[in-house]
Amino acid sequence: MSSFNPHLGRELQMIRGYGVAVLSVLGALLISHWRFFHLESAPVSLFLCAVMFSAWFGGIGPGFLATVLSVLAFYYSFLPPVDSFIAKPSQVPRFLIFIVSAVFVGSLSVAQRRTTESLRRTRDDLNETVQELKQANEALGKSEAYLAEAQTLSQTGSFGWNVSTGELFWSEESFRIFGYERTREPTVQLALERVHPEDVHVVQEALDGASHGKDLDLEYRLVMPDGSIKRVHVLGRALNQEMGKSSFVGAVMDITAMKNAFDEIQILRDQLYKENLALREEIDITRMFEEIVGSSPALQAVLSQVAKVAPTDSTVLITGETGTGKELIARAIHKRSQRSSRAFVSVNCAAIPRDLIASELFGHEKGAFTGATQRRLGRFESAEGGTIFLDEVGELPAETQISLLRVLQEREFQRVGGNESFRIDVRVVAATNRNLEAAIVEGGFRDDLFYRLNVFPIEVPPLRQRKEDIPLLVEYFIDRYASKAGKKITGINKRSLELLQSYAWPGNIRELQNVIERSVIICDSENLSIDETWLGRRALSADSPAQSFSERLAAQEKGMIEAALAESNGRVSGPSGAAARLGIPQSTLDSKIKSLKINKQRFRRN
Repeated sequence: MSSFNPHLGRELQMIRGYGVAVLSVLGALLISHWRFFHLESAPVSLFLCAVMFSAWFGGIGPGFLATVLSVLAFYYSFLPPVDSFIAKPSQVPRFLIFIVSAVFVGSLSVAQRRTTESLRRTRDDLNETVQELKQANEALGKSEAYLAEAQTLSQTGSFGWNVSTGELFWSEESFRIFGYERTREPTVQLALERVHPEDVHVVQEALDGASHGKDLDLEYRLVMPDGSIKRVHVLGRALNQEMGKSSFVGAVMDITAMKNAFDEIQILRDQLYKENLALREEIDITRMFEEIVGSSPALQAVLSQVAKVAPTDSTVLITGETGTGKELIARAIHKRSQRSSRAFVSVNCAAIPRDLIASELFGHEKGAFTGATQRRLGRFESAEGGTIFLDEVGELPAETQISLLRVLQEREFQRVGGNESFRIDVRVVAATNRNLEAAIVEGGFRDDLFYRLNVFPIEVPPLRQRKEDIPLLVEYFIDRYASKAGKKITGINKRSLELLQSYAWPGNIRELQNVIERSVIICDSENLSIDETWLGRRALSADSPAQSFSERLAAQEKGMIEAALAESNGRVSGPSGAAARLGIPQSTLDSKIKSLKINKQRFRRN
């Protein structure tokens, strides 16, 4: 198929126009001479119609041709003498009038045609524009509907603000966020009325900065008419930076649900941290044994004290030599208390660097010291509702002793680097192998903290005072370590058992545990034997029993008091008296002199 030739189409249209001109003039000439119509007096009108018709349908060229042909036909066919080719001077005015009329009619027809075409094109363009506007309005309506729905779903409103005039525009979602009817006129003052009183200064500072062309980026709280609190995040960007002429476009987001979710996540995270910390302590700690083993009178006396104090919330101070199982007693107190379902958190105060012990116990805020990159909960918070065991409490530095004293007195503390006080519900069980009273005299331990800790003292007896329990402990440890090693050991030879019972056990149960574990490792039979060389100290003789911890403690305390009395010439009170030298109250010193049976008169010098 051949393609259409636009040039050929224009030529055909031109030929058609000129043909119409010729035919129109010829038709007018024939009609004017046709006797049937009796139009001999109307040739001018017919020729003018032919010119108008030709100019209308053919344009300027065909109209001009029709005008020329009409003038010639009119001149020779209708001006007297009719149908004569001779000159007709008397008819020149009439002829000129006809020419002018024909030209005028032709020009008017062309102009009218062009005007009509122009109006038609304008109408078509206008219709097309109307359709485009209609489609644009429909698209805009859909976009606004989608935007409004998106804002509703995302709880994000938009706003525009002219700083110089104060004019403010809010989207529907912005009205919903601030809790105002759509009919209200949005103003800055209207928005400020919803701001939480504690956040007004923050918002006002942001608005002052915006008046100088700064972008908006802030979070604050709204107080709604029903008293509920809503959190919003406002972002705004200045469209120009001229002083006093800034205008803003921005968004206001309702982040209440997100903040509440974050708060809940933080609470759960903190709780999980506490539980994990307590669990990690349970897993990581190397306990001497899972159960209290023994039936000696010394142990039974301790267990009787545990049974009495466990149901209470009293603070307990456990004393005794290293390796006697002080933490085991603390766990027994916790398990028999009403706090047994909550965490038991153990802290070895001697194993933590002095600079970090406060942070370990009470936590710290972000940036509290070098390396504190985030907020951290302390052991007291981890033990909330449960029990905290402070092992080697006598090793606490002086500043931490003050903080611990506050916890015991007021049940509250502050994180390192923070100013907020936290209430705490934790039972404190402390333990030490030091003589705290002697440490008080030396200035290494606070006497007021000692009295707060020493509400219910429990002294765990050393193993040498529980010789009746050694066979039971040996049996327990053999079963424990033989099971781990996959060995079958049914007992211990008599000589080894006698050796174990005669040994002084300076390391107490922990040392016995190590000896049994080592023996199980090298044992090749069902009967366990102990290498005597493993017991590094001489066995106890029957007539030289070891001095108990309390006896050694009393002897040391007695020596210090006697030395102070000797320096003060036997005087107890006064600025140079023994009580002042020891740093304890006079009444306390008098009580100790009496209990230790010290004769202060023998230190008086004449």
